[in-house]
Amino acid sequence: MLSETSTATVRATLPAVGAAIGEITELFYAKLFAAHPELLRDLFNRGNQNAGLQKQALAGSIAAFATHLVADPDTRPDVMLHRIAHKHASLGVTREQYAVVHRYLFAAIAETLGEAVTPEVAAAWDEVYWLMANALTAIEERLYEQHRIAAGNVWREWTVTGRVAETADCATFHLTPADGAAPPAHLPGQYVSVQVELADGARQIRQYSLVGAPGSDTRAITVKRVHGPAAGGPDGEVSGHLHAHVRAGDTLRVSAPYGDLTLRDTTAPVLLASAGIGCTPMLAMLAHLADSGHGAPVTVLHADRSPADHALRGDHRALTHKLADASARFWYEEDAEPGDGEGLLDLAAVPVPAGTVAYLCGPLPFMRSVRAQLLAKGVRAADIHYEVFGPDLWLASA
Repeated sequence: MLSETSTATVRATLPAVGAAIGEITELFYAKLFAAHPELLRDLFNRGNQNAGLQKQALAGSIAAFATHLVADPDTRPDVMLHRIAHKHASLGVTREQYAVVHRYLFAAIAETLGEAVTPEVAAAWDEVYWLMANALTAIEERLYEQHRIAAGNVWREWTVTGRVAETADCATFHLTPADGAAPPAHLPGQYVSVQVELADGARQIRQYSLVGAPGSDTRAITVKRVHGPAAGGPDGEVSGHLHAHVRAGDTLRVSAPYGDLTLRDTTAPVLLASAGIGCTPMLAMLAHLADSGHGAPVTVLHADRSPADHALRGDHRALTHKLADASARFWYEEDAEPGDGEGLLDLAAVPVPAGTVAYLCGPLPFMRSVRAQLLAKGVRAADIHYEVFGPDLWLASA
């Protein structure tokens, strides 16, 4: 809880800080990486940095957290905190790194706002920062404890036991722990971080959803090769490396499983909607529903560029057919086959049973569109859950 004095100060200065937060985060990262280039090389996603996505996410999360403290001081924005903490834990972030971030973030605030940062203003925003940092640290340390690993020591060697080409740009890598021990348990919808050493010596990290039901003795990730800024996003340093260099018999450094978007144990109807490679966490959920014999209706929806681009399309259909009361509908922008929809996903003709719990994964415009359609069909906002690949710009701006 923010102190009464700091609440008044933050409320008064929030417009100024909010207006300058983009400039503050830009300067913060410049200062941080100048002093600690190893963080950009081995921890932060260089593609997201180049595209400005991480700066937007940081700015949005700080502003959202401060706004919440002022507007509703007796509660915490736990959804946002848990989403960030799971990502941090998958990267091996430690308590000590929050002090490093604090040093350069507040230097950037002081330099950007100048004389407006009085001792009272600095103290109030310092309180905001440490409330957020300590909350995140507490969640992250609980996550490390759940996996019985030391804080930050998330990496384990895994052997690639097989590689399957799913589409021209997607490949599935089957993995098993190199030490022969059992793989850690995971929940349907969770992801792992994969760290690879690139040609320039950087150890870059990316997150990939685990596909398949949790009960398997092996694990698998399906990786879409990202073709750089021409595709409208950050370059695919890690996905490119995995596609070009990793084959059966190779080893990868893989984290324990994390992620807060997981299938809830429920007897309610379930709807799984995805687009592109966003099908991967949805397929893990679908596999679990099929294996557990889920009896309520299950609606499986997917949108893609074409059937040839739809990774794991056969699994989508096969798993749906294993359920007693399930249907699958696909939409394609090109080359739609008989029975498939053309263009963007449209729920107009899709029955959505009362009490449906929905899970979404895909690009933000896709998820916003599907969410709006679900709300119009009477699905409660609290029953619509989503996963974002990369910095969560939707949550930070919510």
